[in-house]
This record gives sequence, C-alpha cells and structure tokens, in this order.
Amino acid sequence: MVSLFIILIASYLLGSVSPSIILSRLLKGVDVRTTGSGNAGMTNAVRLLGGRWGAVVAFIDLAKGFCAAMFITSLFFSGINLAYFDETLVRILAGVAAVAGHIWTVFFGFKGGKGVLTVAGAVLGVAPLQVGICFLVFLIVFGLFRYISLGSIVGSWVFPIMVFIQKFILDSSVSFHLVWFSVFVAVLITFTHRENIVRLLRGEEKKFGKPATHQNT
Repeated sequence: MVSLFIILIASYLLGSVSPSIILSRLLKGVDVRTTGSGNAGMTNAVRLLGGRWGAVVAFIDLAKGFCAAMFITSLFFSGINLAYFDETLVRILAGVAAVAGHIWTVFFGFKGGKGVLTVAGAVLGVAPLQVGICFLVFLIVFGLFRYISLGSIVGSWVFPIMVFIQKFILDSSVSFHLVWFSVFVAVLITFTHRENIVRLLRGEEKKFGKPATHQNT
C-alpha cells in the first residue's frame, strides 16, 4: 500500500506541473488563465504564445499522463500486493492521479487545465490503439467544425464505445478496469468542458486560430 501511495502522490505532483502557466509567465509576463478562454491548456497557450510553444505545452501535458501510467508505475509496482491491485488498475489509477493534478494543480491554486492531453497520455499507457482511433475522430471533428472542445468531447466518448464493443460484442479479453476507466474519461472530459458546451449551444464558442484576449478579471 505504501508503494501505491507513492505512485499516486508522485503522479499527482507530476500532473500538477503546468507548462502553459509556467511558459506564459516566463515568455509573456502574464498568466495564461487571465487570457482567452482562461484555461491552462494547449489551445489557450497557442492563442497566447503561438504554435511552437503550444506544441511544447501539448507534448508536456501528454507526457505527464503517459509517464505517470508507464514509468512511475513501473518504478514502484513491485511493492504492491497483487491480491488487490493488478498492473492495469495501478496504471489507470496513476493516470487518474496525473489528470487530477493537471486539473487541480497544487502548485497554482488548484486551477489548471481541462485534462484532455493528460488523459490521452494516460490512456496511451494502457490502451494505445484506442487513443489512435480517438485522435483520428478528434481530427475529423476538428477539421469539420474548427472547435477543439467539440473534437475533444466527441473523441473522448469514442473511447468507451470502442471498449464496450470489444468487451461485450467482440468478446475480447478487455479488463473491466478499462471499461470503467473509459466511461470515467468520457464523463470527466465532458464535465471539464461544461462551459464550452454552453458556449457551443449558444453559438459563442471561439473557433481555433483566434488570438487570445486579456480577461478583465
């Protein structure tokens, strides 16, 4: 149990490192959360810092989830009682901890990003094929409508749909942990994009490519 606790804490702290906040402060002297959508993520970083630095933010956010699920878990997994936790479950829990750190970062007042790329990195560590298909769906939706938020939401729900098809229709050897995790991911991404959903319904959501503007608050 001590090893599991270490994995979860280390993953949460890793997830709490916010490249968009750090880079916006270093390069522009402002907090990315005070510009554009107010979100500490890749999309808002692109608006403020440009595509090159936005790509850096995207890579780091993705790597946080992947490293938590793969490397941190591998480092400490040998000390975990396998009677209660199998390796897939521990990798999932580590990924969830990293996502929690990204969304509720302890280093920046518990206000971080929406977790899409960190979730993708975590899922990449346990279900790489599904990530590839979800990303393809994201690209299609984004290409058609130019909304990052819409692509993220739709792509996230493709994950549980694929897992359910594999488990209950194709009768593949898919862990029940992955089934529940896939639903959790889709619900979480939808929840963190609840304000975007409202703006989409009102026709007020900004399409990708528009520059960031400072908020008055």
